[in-house]
Amino acid sequence: MRVVGAGLGRTGTTSLKLALERLLGEPCYHMDEADRRGDRLIWKRAFEGEGPEWGQFFDGFAATVDWPAAGLWQQIHDAFPDALVLLSVREPDVWWASASRTIFPAIASGIPRPGNGRTTSDGMAEAMMARFTPDFCDEAAAKDAYLKHNDDVRDSVGPSRLVEWRPGDGWAPLANALGLPVPDDPFPHVNTTDEFRAARRGLS
Repeated sequence: MRVVGAGLGRTGTTSLKLALERLLGEPCYHMDEADRRGDRLIWKRAFEGEGPEWGQFFDGFAATVDWPAAGLWQQIHDAFPDALVLLSVREPDVWWASASRTIFPAIASGIPRPGNGRTTSDGMAEAMMARFTPDFCDEAAAKDAYLKHNDDVRDSVGPSRLVEWRPGDGWAPLANALGLPVPDDPFPHVNTTDEFRAARRGLS
């Protein structure tokens, strides 16, 4: 593991997944992998304090980004202390505008509660959001939790191991921190708010 992603969802994590796979030549773990591999119950238990053996769990992956791994970045970094910690960030208002129109409604619709028609859940979303903030659909609470998360990362990682990245920064911060050449091809920019919402409509 060379990069442990600590940036929360809607901070360019899907683009970062593609960029890191291009730079490192190996897979990057993202929420898509949790669904594709059937890992959601493992993550539920991890958020509840019963994490897997991370070295074995991430066998074959060179990096992580996005939830759920970002919610447990510290435990993962403890297992891979030589890895860089990648904190992807956006301004809080911009982050909230994106998250509140994409992932938060999707998460909320999957958590059983009166009125949404759901009676069962695998429990991962509840456990993940309980660690972030149970009030993730409230703007003030979500922004406070987002800022606290980012500050905790900055306070916990030495500057030589931390890479802070914003959408628009492109290849250079990543490639330079990894000691790799900057690719000539354009940086991938994918999974915009409109693209996410269009994909959700296609699945409904």
